[in-house]
Amino acid sequence: MAQAKLHLVFGGRVKDPQTLDFCELDKLDIVGIFADYAEAEEAWRGAAQRTVDDAEMKYVVVHLHKLLEPEQ
Repeated sequence: MAQAKLHLVFGGRVKDPQTLDFCELDKLDIVGIFADYAEAEEAWRGAAQRTVDDAEMKYVVVHLHKLLEPEQ
């Protein structure tokens, strides 16, 4: 069985939409942790679509597997 490559999807209000400088860390929307990028991307698209009219909201996909095992 292939090892899961975990991905975290979260978002929140940013000071500048060109950056990842989140304003209120205590109000981040944690969408979830996913076993592969395809699932994470689908969740990211859904969350981003719900807030598409709010330029200060930003959602991201974090490759947790790269943080947990950077040598791979």
